[in-house]
Amino acid sequence: MLRRNLFGPIFCLLGAMILWASSFIALKLAFAAYNPMVVIFGRMITASICLIPFAGAFKRAPFRRQDIAVLGFMLVCEPCLYFLFEAAALKNTTASQAGMITAMLPLMVAITAGIYLKESITIKTVLGFLTAILGVCLLSMAAQSNDSAPNPVLGNFYEFLAMVFATGYTISLKRLSARYAPFFLTALQAFAGSIFFLPFLFLPTTALPVRFEAVPAFSIVYLGVFVTLGAYGLYNYAVSKVPASQASAFVNLIPVLTVIFGWIFLGERFTTVQYLASALVVVGVVMSQEINNRVTGE
Repeated sequence: MLRRNLFGPIFCLLGAMILWASSFIALKLAFAAYNPMVVIFGRMITASICLIPFAGAFKRAPFRRQDIAVLGFMLVCEPCLYFLFEAAALKNTTASQAGMITAMLPLMVAITAGIYLKESITIKTVLGFLTAILGVCLLSMAAQSNDSAPNPVLGNFYEFLAMVFATGYTISLKRLSARYAPFFLTALQAFAGSIFFLPFLFLPTTALPVRFEAVPAFSIVYLGVFVTLGAYGLYNYAVSKVPASQASAFVNLIPVLTVIFGWIFLGERFTTVQYLASALVVVGVVMSQEINNRVTGE
């Protein structure tokens, strides 16, 4: 049975997963009208503007020089490289397939946490990881190209690379959350992302907006306020309270929610083979859950 002091973190994790699943839909809607670099910078600067009133509190945050390397690594992983690869992924594959790839994250975090954070890792976890990898490969091979997903195999590979950087982010976040407030770390991500993606606006390949599109523009604001601030704030708080492997296990909800949202808002569908491949991913994830059951005391 879950201890009462876990209710808060679990509630935060559930909220973060719903917001993150919806972000795949919002990104596809925004990319339909605006260049991906415009969208990513827009969400980062929107979040940063919302944080300006709290700038005074950030100045009083305790800071240690020995944490600079870990902080830098966390920020490079996410938002910088993570969003670069996720943007590339969603230009090439569907929101539903990209969401399914995120099921890999808990296994990747569990293995990495076992190596660097000394959290327990079992043979069952490794076998689950390999099974999920097989499912992801099958999902990609069965994917069909269309206007919304011109190169799903490449897009799914980019999403996998995004999960690699998300793993580095989660592990470094777990180390930093013992000394820094979740809100402070969320603010750092927003400000760092704004600075990192600003130069991309001046590249010849980046087409700047020439007219206002209501739905894509609202999607950018939604991504900045509710996803960048809301989801990351909730997740960062939860990671400060529970083991990294347990927190990342909630990412298993994202594929299911993304498929549902993709069906409702984008009209996306899976083929029979893709449903079977998705089931294989889920089986691999379930196989790995021994570690998460143990850390929650269930």
